[in-house]
Amino acid sequence: MAVNFAQDVTETVLLDAETIGRRVAELGAEISRDYAGLEPILVGVLRGTIFFLADLIRHISIPITVDFLAISSYSPHSSAGVVRITKDLDENIEGRHVLIVEDIIDTGLTLRYIVRTLEARRPASLNVCVLLDRPALRLVPIPVRYVGFTIPNQFVVGYGLDLWQTYRNLPYIATVKREILDGR
Repeated sequence: MAVNFAQDVTETVLLDAETIGRRVAELGAEISRDYAGLEPILVGVLRGTIFFLADLIRHISIPITVDFLAISSYSPHSSAGVVRITKDLDENIEGRHVLIVEDIIDTGLTLRYIVRTLEARRPASLNVCVLLDRPALRLVPIPVRYVGFTIPNQFVVGYGLDLWQTYRNLPYIATVKREILDGR
């Protein structure tokens, strides 16, 4: 599928749609095996995880429920600012097996906040599944049970990941041109 509107912003396709699809299917099979008989609740972190979560749950062959969190982090001077929940879970997770599904982990600060917040609600278990792991930016250690891909320290868009709330609808994941980021 050609997506021409992104050619002025993207540099290289890092992960094509077929590669993403294969790995998401593998993750779905792993989750199905690991959570057999447990009926986990998958918690998607909005907005970036929408494509990943939708594709992932199609590959999970056990009963699950799905809920969502929305997070906002803001600092006028860095990406490691104040984190707050803007949309909380609708489901009670106490005593439930919870799997947080996130698009990307880099510094780990936002995911640490989410994990601590949900741990306080006393789930039976709490694990993390991320599509992309960018360890070069990690500031805090976060245990991640399922990782789709480990990527280099490059800004990426597509398959739910955005630049200025756009480019989420690319069917692949691509790096963003350095001059675009420098011009922000």
